[in-house]
Amino acid sequence: MIRKMPATDLTPFSGLTPDLVLDAAASMGFEGDGILFALNSYENRVYQLGRGERALVLKFYRPARWSDAQIIEEHAFAAELAGADLPVAAPVAIAGETLLRFREFRFAAFPWQRGRAPELDAPDSRAILGRSLARIHQVGAARGFLHRARFTIERLGRQASAHVLASELLPEALEERYQDVTEQLLERVAAEFASVGPLQELRIHGDCHLGNVLWNERGPVFVDLDDCVTGPRMQDLWMLLAGTADDQQRQWAELMEGYLQFANFDFREMKLIESLRALRMLHHSAWVAHRWNDPAFPRAFPWFAQARYWEGHIGDLIEQANAIDDPPLLRC
Repeated sequence: MIRKMPATDLTPFSGLTPDLVLDAAASMGFEGDGILFALNSYENRVYQLGRGERALVLKFYRPARWSDAQIIEEHAFAAELAGADLPVAAPVAIAGETLLRFREFRFAAFPWQRGRAPELDAPDSRAILGRSLARIHQVGAARGFLHRARFTIERLGRQASAHVLASELLPEALEERYQDVTEQLLERVAAEFASVGPLQELRIHGDCHLGNVLWNERGPVFVDLDDCVTGPRMQDLWMLLAGTADDQQRQWAELMEGYLQFANFDFREMKLIESLRALRMLHHSAWVAHRWNDPAFPRAFPWFAQARYWEGHIGDLIEQANAIDDPPLLRC
């Protein structure tokens, strides 16, 4: 029997009113036109201040998630990438500081980035994306993080599944089944990583899906380094693939056409795609469970508290364990 733990994640943004956001901006000398838009974000709270080329994006950090040192290191990485003329949104410094404070909140201001959702079926789009990611990884490999997290099976897999088991959202009747399935899945993930052997770890974006990529006339713009970590290159590449096996093989070839122009790639990492997907599945459910007391989460994921979701999730984890045993989807 798993002992249920009390929920401790309260509502950290309940006092973050539009007036407070405007006051925080004004306290740092950011003068807008009185227009404030709430942007789509669950982990933090993000607002667009003003309109047009002079608009700013204000990001208010969730309390207690990252330390000051970790956030400052995220900002320094973004500034380093931008300084290398890479298409990354870097924060604005006020008196030399990028991590700003107003009352109990920590926040940062970013120049508004013009762009649209990527249309990667356009000719050369994926090759351009691959070139940009390779250049990001070259900068990321130049030095290491001191404070940011590492991409590990322990953090994204074992700790994530333990949190789900300790939550009040997993139905009691499914606890034992969930525990058995996740333990078997993580054994397969660990064995897969062990079979590949040691890989180069470097500073990576960490959450490089298409929702964190804008596209303008110059190409991609990478936003939201909130999950930047030390980890393998493949973590920034596999989420850019979608569709059938043939579709993904073609997309991979196009990405690599650009990537290999600026960086090397250890093709052993291709074997890890399904293991990385498994860790993301486990981590995502734990993330929603951990944030459930934030009112934004029940509104966004109303099905998450239903037994039907957890039954389907366990079935998906079983299928994912089988996918790890299948031959790699991509070929060198």
